[in-house]
Amino acid sequence: MSDKETYKGYKGAALAAMKKFGIRVWSDAVLTTEEDSFEGIVLPRSETADGDHIVIKMATGYNVGLRCDRIIDAKEIGYKEAHYKIPEKAFPYDPKKNRVVLFGTGGTIASRLDYRTGAVIPAFTPGELYGSVPELADICNLETEKLFGVFSENMGPEQYMILADRIGEEIRKGVRGIVVGHGTDTMHHTAAALSYMVQDSPVPIVMVGSQRSSDRPSSDAALNLIHSVKTAADCDIAEVMVCMFGPTSDEYGLLHRGTRVRKMHSSYRSTFRTIGDIPLAMVNRDGYTYLRDDYKKRRSDREVKVSAVFDDRIGILYYYPNMKADMMDMMIDNGYKGIIIAGTGLGHVNKPLYPALQRAKDAGVAVYMTVQTLWGYVQMYVYETGREMMDLGVIPLENMLPEAAYIKLGWALGQTDDLDRVKEIMLESINGETTPREPYNGYLIYQGGIPEVDEFIGTIRR
Repeated sequence: MSDKETYKGYKGAALAAMKKFGIRVWSDAVLTTEEDSFEGIVLPRSETADGDHIVIKMATGYNVGLRCDRIIDAKEIGYKEAHYKIPEKAFPYDPKKNRVVLFGTGGTIASRLDYRTGAVIPAFTPGELYGSVPELADICNLETEKLFGVFSENMGPEQYMILADRIGEEIRKGVRGIVVGHGTDTMHHTAAALSYMVQDSPVPIVMVGSQRSSDRPSSDAALNLIHSVKTAADCDIAEVMVCMFGPTSDEYGLLHRGTRVRKMHSSYRSTFRTIGDIPLAMVNRDGYTYLRDDYKKRRSDREVKVSAVFDDRIGILYYYPNMKADMMDMMIDNGYKGIIIAGTGLGHVNKPLYPALQRAKDAGVAVYMTVQTLWGYVQMYVYETGREMMDLGVIPLENMLPEAAYIKLGWALGQTDDLDRVKEIMLESINGETTPREPYNGYLIYQGGIPEVDEFIGTIRR
């Protein structure tokens, strides 16, 4: 074996230390510092990593970097080159179990760490998911199809339409439920797209991802998969849903309606929240706790409406103080057909934008207002600013989330250029994207540091 393979990625003082103590990448080793001893597998280093640390993966699954100038001894106690690829396995068939189809699109739930570059990369095919989560065979007969292998920032209208069409095909074949493995960053966009493109489904359509890659000990991938596949196979809710961790612990998952869900934290496992409403249900290995009864119920027929269309000449403007009219002018000049504004307060922008709003109206550009507060309703009748903007053609969208509105506008314009018909589509609540009112417990943000909040959190945090 060449030095390059023996010391993958190591350089400088760390490389010298490995040669001095006679340890190799992928060896089981015990490294001793002045403070303690650490046992684990010596990992390769990233191509861009420093040359000062030796990194090992301990039995806990966590990686530890040890400064080589603090290592006083190191011994290799075993060697077995690691293979991080999980082999695909044919999913066992049980005629007594229901048929569920898992569509893979990419994302962290289908990823592993590439120790060569230090990046998380798409690596698992859908078939490999069974190899890593064999419990799925206890739930259903799972069929898998890898539609895409992209991170969610690369999902867009082309993928939405292909995915919607394939879901429709499987529903008409009689599938018991659909699972879509998806990266979490834009999962709420795709959930909204499927909510509009696939209507009146007789079966659950469950989107699932993970915040932490499968090779991390704190990964939520396996449990999220179990919850989502169980939901697709057995749950009574026949809607597009996002299934992810409820609390940060492993207690249960939550099922969020696809048009009212949003990613709210960059790294927490409990990142997805229903906004302005409450989730549809809780799910764990034993079953479901339904939190509401106004959901669309599972049916035995195979009828579904698929409208996989999208006009991507649309955008979102997140209003900020002192925004100039040229921000909107650029969109109009570049042929945009629709603009969603995330306005302040009850749905406001400054008066310097009024000429651009007039230009948009004259050019036949559909302009709709949402609120950047996320919770609450657009109320453009309250203040003069709102009434003036409505005179300029801006249409309020009640409590629709900006992302759900953006996706819906692209879908509406994909069906027609008639702005009156577009308005009818936008103002019709198709899958709960607007609600008559927010429930009393639909807005809850606990502010840490407040005595009564800390007291409450202390009763539930373990």
